[in-house]
Amino acid sequence: MTKPLTITEASCADDYDPNSMPVAKARAFIHTFLSPVKGIARLPLRSSLGRVLAEDIISPVNVPAHINSAMDGWALRFEDLAANASATFTEVGTSFAGQPFVGAVGKGQCVRIFTGGVVPEGCDAVVMQEKAQATGKSITFSAGVKHGQNVRYAGEDLKAGAVALAKGRLVRPAELGLLASLGIGEIGVYRPLRVVFFSTGDELVSIGSPLGEGQIYDSNRYTLHGMLTRMGCEVIDMGVVRDDPALLESAFHEASEIGDVVITSGGVSVGEADYVKQLLTKLGEVVFWKIAMKPGRPLAYGKIGKAHFFGLPGNPVSVMVTFYQFVRDALLTLQGVNPVPAQPLLKAICTSAIKKAPGRTEFQRGVLYLEDGFYKVRTTGEQGSGILKSMSDANCFIMLHDHVGNIDAGATVEVQVLEGVI
Repeated sequence: MTKPLTITEASCADDYDPNSMPVAKARAFIHTFLSPVKGIARLPLRSSLGRVLAEDIISPVNVPAHINSAMDGWALRFEDLAANASATFTEVGTSFAGQPFVGAVGKGQCVRIFTGGVVPEGCDAVVMQEKAQATGKSITFSAGVKHGQNVRYAGEDLKAGAVALAKGRLVRPAELGLLASLGIGEIGVYRPLRVVFFSTGDELVSIGSPLGEGQIYDSNRYTLHGMLTRMGCEVIDMGVVRDDPALLESAFHEASEIGDVVITSGGVSVGEADYVKQLLTKLGEVVFWKIAMKPGRPLAYGKIGKAHFFGLPGNPVSVMVTFYQFVRDALLTLQGVNPVPAQPLLKAICTSAIKKAPGRTEFQRGVLYLEDGFYKVRTTGEQGSGILKSMSDANCFIMLHDHVGNIDAGATVEVQVLEGVI
């Protein structure tokens, strides 16, 4: 049996310096250490929106519950029709949705039926009203009617006893409706994932305080709060922690005690990594990497106590890019989502040239739009990792893989759609 890779072994195997780890390899490595939270709660249906099913939902009924019509028209017995000729029947009643026809349908007889109405016993075809001619109670049907046409059979969509929704399904509005249609009013879902985060750095100032020389307002905690909240996490913001070993150690210890996941921004770049690495090694098992990507090259991942840890770069754009590329999928897995939905990708025509050196994956911020029947994309302008407006203006990443070099205007590129992801 192969011994599983430990978190610590990954740092040496993939070289913190000078080599860089490919994006896909870092994602795969992180995924091997993830498993869903254990806590489960039973919630009323409406309170479960955005949560993840912790159990299979077994259908207690057939869907549909009875044979019914898919169209407005007339229900009849197929055997009464002529093979290749029109036929005239006598209408003997009506079947509304919720008010079925009561009685028998004899030879040459038909029943007026509306969408969702129960198909009378013995009838096995429904002819839509546009395909028939009615003269009072005398209804003429053209040749070409097929056995079973426009008939929805009991259990056709879902049979009683079958799995209606599998464990790991994210509960969205469609799932709420499906569960309600089965008469299910309460379900078991995983508890929310508790995510604790803070920023590090003496230069950071919280909103509401005056800026001193060389200081900047901390934006990272606000973007992290937004992304985490939209993912349905229980968010705990510990503010800004100064570059003081005792303060940082205390913050890491507290965060790991209360959170399933700890996320920090700052403190993982080359100049800072040795110091932070020593501190985190003392508290847990954490590896630092250079990822072969731009922006967001420095990244840390591991465990501090029982909590998963993500150390993100300090630059605002890098925080968001690394969150999208690494943290998002990890959090979904920890929430119990299975399978984790892939981030939407499209092919688009790039309207301007882009300079890029091969050897790393770049995530340029872009604006995707439809023009003349084709998807096209342009960059948001300057792509510096400190220009947060490039993320605000973007609705996609222009993904330039490691083997790709310069891009000419008019070339087809791959874009990762952001809207609806987080």
